[in-house]
Amino acid sequence: MSTKSIEAAPADFTLLRLSQPGSFMELNGPLFGKREGNKLVMGFRVEPRHCNPANVCHGGMMLALADMLIGPGTEFEVQSGRYLPTVSISADFMAPAPLHAWVEGRAEALRMTTSLLFAQCLITADGKPALRASGIVKLGAPVSSLPANPDIRGLVP
Repeated sequence: MSTKSIEAAPADFTLLRLSQPGSFMELNGPLFGKREGNKLVMGFRVEPRHCNPANVCHGGMMLALADMLIGPGTEFEVQSGRYLPTVSISADFMAPAPLHAWVEGRAEALRMTTSLLFAQCLITADGKPALRASGIVKLGAPVSSLPANPDIRGLVP
């Protein structure tokens, strides 16, 4: 992770350590977060390594953020205390996120059953809608039983 990324995040965002060193999001992020009431806003600054050949953020990176919003992001809201692995995710790309854009998203839990959580998110690039996604996550094992113990609630002041 570069120092430039940390400096480029808006001042009200905190670096999120969501997983073990060397894991997928650690290598592909960094992601930053801030509280908005009972919601978690997550974001990142588009770096050259996030870009496709057209010099805009690769769709895979955008989907990775959507996945993190629909899983850990909604856990912040519903506080189930469970790990929320993705069962299904569907997304629509609405606009590109150019190099150096600030990309952020917000998720909303729509319905929770005894085993599943249905959610949606909207991701913007420099304030303009760039991706919308809906997803289903499973109510998995207790977060405290996982090796990385990624309790999202303790990560953002």
